[in-house]
Amino acid sequence: MFKRLTVVLLAALALSACDGVDPNSPLGQRKAIFKQMLKTSEDMGGMLRGRLPFDGAKFAEGALKLDGLAHEPWQHFPQVRDDGDSSARAEVWERQARFHDLARQLEGVTGELVDVSRSQPLDAAQLKAPMDRVEAACKACHSEFRNH
Repeated sequence: MFKRLTVVLLAALALSACDGVDPNSPLGQRKAIFKQMLKTSEDMGGMLRGRLPFDGAKFAEGALKLDGLAHEPWQHFPQVRDDGDSSARAEVWERQARFHDLARQLEGVTGELVDVSRSQPLDAAQLKAPMDRVEAACKACHSEFRNH
């Protein structure tokens, strides 16, 4: 009885851990990148809002990482809508010029954040406006092109 219950529980855990997206598919690739972007920006924002202790070196490292990530997901949006449980609206494929314009805007503001974070020691107050621009760029794209 114990063996059977263990097998059932392990199978249930394995299925719940898998969201059914092939990690090597374009959808899987961009979801992984967006999750890394979210984690990085949440940590950086947390430092600026007092949720996490401010560490200038870690913030600068996060800015570099976020800038690198900001250039990656767009290559994983195929020319035609892909199958799968994507949060992307159909407008991504219907209005590709606008989508790519917003992607370039994000890349620009993450680059500006890197530039500002190069002069050590960092002052959290001076980083707020550039970080706000990064968050606004994310939000702008989400508002137009993301389901939730």
